[in-house]
Amino acid sequence: MSNRTTIDARKAFCPGPMMELIAALKTKEIGDEVEVLSKDKGSSNDIPLWTKKVGHQLVSNEKIDDYWSIVVKKMK
Repeated sequence: MSNRTTIDARKAFCPGPMMELIAALKTKEIGDEVEVLSKDKGSSNDIPLWTKKVGHQLVSNEKIDDYWSIVVKKMK
């Protein structure tokens, strides 16, 4: 069973949310998930691109009201 951590980066702007995600993933086990909450539209594009490039899995990327919830699963 995977663990999920949520990072509330709604007050941060690019590249803050992705930097917080990268830092969090370094402390996680393979299979763990990290959810990033961000009001920065750039995060909804940049995080999925970065996730694919480095080999993690994008679980979800959805807009909720005025922010995005982006969930990434650590794959390596």
